[in-house]
Amino acid sequence: MRAVTFQSPGVVSVEERPEPELLDGEDAIVRVDVSGVCGSDLHIYHGRVQIEPGFTIGHEYVGTVLAVGDAVTRVAVGDRVLGCFMTACGTCFFCRRGLYHRCEHSRTFGHGAALGSLQGTQADMTLVPHANLVLRRVPDGLSDDVALFAGDVMGTGFHAVVESELRPGDVAAVLGLGPVGLCAVQAARAVGAARVLAIDSVPERLAVAESLGGEPVHLEEQDVRQVVRDATEGRGVDVCIDAVGDPKVLDSAIRLTRACGNIQCVGVYAERAEVHMGLFWLKTLTLRGGQANVIGHIDRVLALLSAGVLDPSALVTHHMKLDEAPEAYAVFDRREALKIVLTP
Repeated sequence: MRAVTFQSPGVVSVEERPEPELLDGEDAIVRVDVSGVCGSDLHIYHGRVQIEPGFTIGHEYVGTVLAVGDAVTRVAVGDRVLGCFMTACGTCFFCRRGLYHRCEHSRTFGHGAALGSLQGTQADMTLVPHANLVLRRVPDGLSDDVALFAGDVMGTGFHAVVESELRPGDVAAVLGLGPVGLCAVQAARAVGAARVLAIDSVPERLAVAESLGGEPVHLEEQDVRQVVRDATEGRGVDVCIDAVGDPKVLDSAIRLTRACGNIQCVGVYAERAEVHMGLFWLKTLTLRGGQANVIGHIDRVLALLSAGVLDPSALVTHHMKLDEAPEAYAVFDRREALKIVLTP
């Protein structure tokens, strides 16, 4: 089968790989009908996240079940399914508490040995361990493009909002309007934020944020701190979501958030970051970060997508063939696309 593999920073290729086989009773094999190129994939592409050359990458997927192990009961051969970007065992200390993103045995698709050596989903087929927990049937009427978001990007944006403890009537700021940030803008509005300040420097992304209910704030052309003060009677936002994963963005979040407010980091951090602890301490802020609990949120996210309360379809800007993956990564790296969907 064909698979998109990492070769070196800035270089991916489409290569032939053996078809996956069932290894455990809880496994499923899925024919991948669509996969996505994600901001997390760019961290691998840039060499920021270390991975072995030749490893199959990608972690977003919608497809059709081709085979299941004896213990798989929630999906069956022929089902149209979507999958979460990581697996969880369902039985460890953290899973029993619903903290699936901290599963002691979790594996992340397409991220190499450091995250469980689970081959990625930018391929013709993929092996899905713990399929009862990781896979969901796609609701009738939900397109592949929209379903693709449930297992990672919209799940992550929704997680950011829920974990930030945003309450109806709050004012939120989202820093960084990639797909995750844009999903967070929409999710914040869906759960009742009175205003969502959407902050970035790319005009096209600001326009999309506005169409999703956000208030666009140009990072370079406007005084962001003054905009925040004007929107909050000088207090600062109640909730700030860092959807970038950059120390400068985290510093901005600390400065833009009101006293006793909450900062939620869903952008990927792969290195040390210096934090202004004096200001953080004086403002009595709460900071949370880490991977999103997409498995824990998946059923609610799917329900909201099915009802049209959340609709990320506007974020899909490119459809490209799997064989075009090297060009797709180059386009994505140049910030010429929001979400690229790869098809066989």
